Amino acid sequence: MSDTEKVITEEEMLTAPMVAIPENNESELKNYLINFTGLKIQPEDGKVTAQMIIETVAAEFPEVVYLIAEENFARGYQLGLEDATTLTTEAEAVTGNEE
Repeated sequence: MSDTEKVITEEEMLTAPMVAIPENNESELKNYLINFTGLKIQPEDGKVTAQMIIETVAAEFPEVVYLIAEENFARGYQLGLEDATTLTTEAEAVTGNEE
């Protein structure tokens, strides 16, 4: 880890504004989600975070979140299987070289 890299806590991540998205990246849907979430949650500081939007979408439209979660699970499972295969192959290569 470099000295310039900042590690944040889970709490900071969950409450952070969407800093990775440029300000000029506006769309009708993005504005709608921010406004809808702001009206629904009414944060004290008036700022809507990505986590707030996700929680609102999960409550209002859980089918979308389930689809995203299923896809992420399947991709993670596939990656795990690929990693296990790679590790087994590498372990066999090392064992074969030592003999």
